[in-house]
Amino acid sequence: KTVKRNPYPPFTTSTLQQEASRKLGLGTSRTMNLAQRLYEGVTIGGETQGLITYMRTDSVTLAGEAVAGCRQLIGEKFGGKYIPDAPRMYRTKAKNAQEAHEAIRPTNPTRTPQNVAGHLDRDQHRLYELVWKRTIASQMATANIEKVGVDLESSDRKTRFRATGSVILFDGFLKLYQEGQDDTPDENADERILPAMEEGEAHDLVEVAREQHFTKPPPRYSEASLVKKLEELGLGRPSTYASIIDVLQARNYVHLERKRFIPEDRGRIVTAFLENFFQRYVQYTFTADLENQLDDISGGLIDWKKVLENFWSTFTQAVEDASGYTVRQVIDALDEELGPHFFPEKADGTDSRVCLSCTDGHLGLKLSKTGGFIGCSNYPDCTYTRSLAVGNGGEGGAESGPRNLGADEQSGREISLRKGPYGFYVQLGEGEKDKKPKRKSLPRTLSPDSVDLAAAQALLALPRTVGTHPESGKTITADIGPYGPYLKHDGAYTSLKGDDDDVLTVGINRAVDLISRSREGGGSGRELGAHPDDGKPVFLKTGRYGPYASHGRINASLPKDTSSDAITLEEAVSLLAANGKPAGSGRKKKAVKSKKSTKAKSKSSTAG
Repeated sequence: KTVKRNPYPPFTTSTLQQEASRKLGLGTSRTMNLAQRLYEGVTIGGETQGLITYMRTDSVTLAGEAVAGCRQLIGEKFGGKYIPDAPRMYRTKAKNAQEAHEAIRPTNPTRTPQNVAGHLDRDQHRLYELVWKRTIASQMATANIEKVGVDLESSDRKTRFRATGSVILFDGFLKLYQEGQDDTPDENADERILPAMEEGEAHDLVEVAREQHFTKPPPRYSEASLVKKLEELGLGRPSTYASIIDVLQARNYVHLERKRFIPEDRGRIVTAFLENFFQRYVQYTFTADLENQLDDISGGLIDWKKVLENFWSTFTQAVEDASGYTVRQVIDALDEELGPHFFPEKADGTDSRVCLSCTDGHLGLKLSKTGGFIGCSNYPDCTYTRSLAVGNGGEGGAESGPRNLGADEQSGREISLRKGPYGFYVQLGEGEKDKKPKRKSLPRTLSPDSVDLAAAQALLALPRTVGTHPESGKTITADIGPYGPYLKHDGAYTSLKGDDDDVLTVGINRAVDLISRSREGGGSGRELGAHPDDGKPVFLKTGRYGPYASHGRINASLPKDTSSDAITLEEAVSLLAANGKPAGSGRKKKAVKSKKSTKAKSKSSTAG
């Protein structure tokens, strides 16, 4: 099936913020600050020249001279086949679009990113390049893409593998620009670009990778996807998207974790309060309708005093109604609304609100001068309390007590999320007299609020087999140890430190690459293998005085006649045993005694 893909329209404020977040990792406020600098201009050839048009706009329209300039540049740089027959015209789809300004574009399309690189800092240049590419690409030819499915069959016809994806017949605008994505789920697999292949063509099997996937809930909002949602709902304006996001974070309603917004319990309580007592004012339609009325005021269609009068009369009535509730009634309403969050159901069906201290009290939401907390109904006889959050926007108060995730399918024992002195971990069952329960720490890639039963079981099932190393033929395993997630291969350990290196999902290709880099001495040094005494890794590192062996806090320099490329694990262990010194145990400087002045002595003597 052949499909045609048209280029994306030039940037509005919203789409610029989304793409800068996806492609450049820039927050909305940072993006707008950089765009402001590009709009105000830089000094080129002795005079200040603005590099982009006004950056607060909801229009996708380009001025005629800009379109002509883009088409001319496309012909010069890419050739005539990349110029469409007619200039492309775009129409705004956003709700409440005012289109007071044209789209965000370079003021001069012929001013390429290379031309201005020497006048901009790194982030300014990256943003200008993004705007320039998007603008030029918006006037380029359509891309022709063929959707294909490829079946690969073994020679004995017993095994068949299928891949779906796309083959580019003519790249068109894709030669210059492709829009980023917030997520790339498996259902978009047909978007993958496949190499050209012929029917009946033979291919060698390089490897078979086994990967385990878990069904995940919809991802939380990123800055890009939140701006997109605000625009879809008609909430806010190009000039307010960044400030809305800033306020959410400044008031600690949410926080960013791995580029995703995680709700804080303060935000949950405020939301529950407003939804229970000021429901009309937190509905999407109310804000969107108010935006429309503000547009009508600016257009002279309605009187601003009338709009303000209508709003104020209903709002003061809502405040008066809410003031009639007692504090106890408000707390009870919030407790009921947030109960499933703070007290999730237990797998064994027991009441999750039972007090963990007195066992006959009822846990509920309490308020104090310093904020909300969980307390017992038997207060003051029972003084049990716990903070609201599991940490980082988590679920269910695991700071003082465990959060039950469900029963293990094989053993039937309860799996719980807990917090210890070194962070969060999952635990299978309870400890017995002479036997500790099985535990696994949460890796950096997994936040407490996203841990469910499936993820906990996967952690407790570690170590897992990643695959077979193509060179050594030995198994690579992934696990979590005292120092975090790692790969193990042929007795050597390689840390999983990248944000995208998940111990539960890392594949064979990535594992082989990380192991190879570790051997070459990247990062924390080249791993030589596990120390025979404690199993911890021995590294070969390079410092200011040359190569040295390292094991925990013990370091030992290599002799001058020893090649760092040829040293073995056994030799390193011998060096550490003979010459090793704890890190930071160099020669200490003598303390300089302070000299007392004769005058001071004299005064001291007189005072005595």
